[in-house]
Amino acid sequence: MRRLSGSFAAASVFLILTGSLVGCSSEERKSVPKMPKRICWDALASGDVSPILPTGERVNLSAWPFVLTEDYRSVNCFVYIDGNSKFSASVNLEGFEGVDWSNLDKANPKPIDVGEKGIFWGTGASAYFTCEPSKGPNSPGKYIDLSVRAGDAPDESKLPTILPKLLRQLVEFVRRELKCGAGAGS
Repeated sequence: MRRLSGSFAAASVFLILTGSLVGCSSEERKSVPKMPKRICWDALASGDVSPILPTGERVNLSAWPFVLTEDYRSVNCFVYIDGNSKFSASVNLEGFEGVDWSNLDKANPKPIDVGEKGIFWGTGASAYFTCEPSKGPNSPGKYIDLSVRAGDAPDESKLPTILPKLLRQLVEFVRRELKCGAGAGS
């Protein structure tokens, strides 16, 4: 057996160790990082979100406080896996009825039974409902536009079932938080 020169031998050992470490770390990365039981303003069960999240080593959650007023008309929540956004939820307060989802037309959205009107497209779902109707053309009401989106889901065939379910949970949460009446959409 021939002996290898010092620097070549060291480089060979480094490559072998690196390959071994990569093999080990990929073995350990077969799950979604652990999250709190409830996420996004405590509106969603993390167990319901986890099946559409990719695997990774660390999770970071970011959510603006749930405050919807004339001054704060939008709130967002993000789930980051290894520094990249992989799930988001947003809630927007509109003063007048009318939701513009025309930017999603190319995604060929399908109607879903969530809120007063809901749609699903490949990686997301949106819905809206009336919390408080406008009392006249110059009197704003409370119309709520909500969305959930997934990025890099390991099995996209689960999205048409899971995203509408999450959106329903979000609608129920918002209705409770904003004290919207029973006729406000489900």
